[in-house]
Amino acid sequence: QVQLVESGGGLVQAGGSLRLSCAASGRTRNMNAMGWFRQSPGKEREFVAREFVAAINWGGGSTYYADSAKGRFTISKDNAKNTVYLQMNSLKPEDTAVYYCASRCYRGTYYSQGEYCYWGQGTQVTVSS
Repeated sequence: QVQLVESGGGLVQAGGSLRLSCAASGRTRNMNAMGWFRQSPGKEREFVAREFVAAINWGGGSTYYADSAKGRFTISKDNAKNTVYLQMNSLKPEDTAVYYCASRCYRGTYYSQGEYCYWGQGTQVTVSS
């Protein structure tokens, strides 16, 4: 089991920045990648509606981004702290969502939530216009 705890969400004006953190604990030795997903307002009950944002390979550090995140968001990690970060700049109102970090358990695509088996509780990001 891997436990994930997100932090860093909040309310920010459009054009502003936030930095999300996700601390992992438990059986972290088997982690192969960490990802960030988000779920828009009104879709909280729809697990299938989580949108991929970014992911990072835990060993090599390769990064993967959704088109909506490229150029604005940066995912990074600190292996010693078992922590992954998501730096979000130039935020837009459409970025408003609950952001979840997840640990990938399988070896398929980085972009699908089905490849991730451990999830944090989520942190709310609200961007006002």
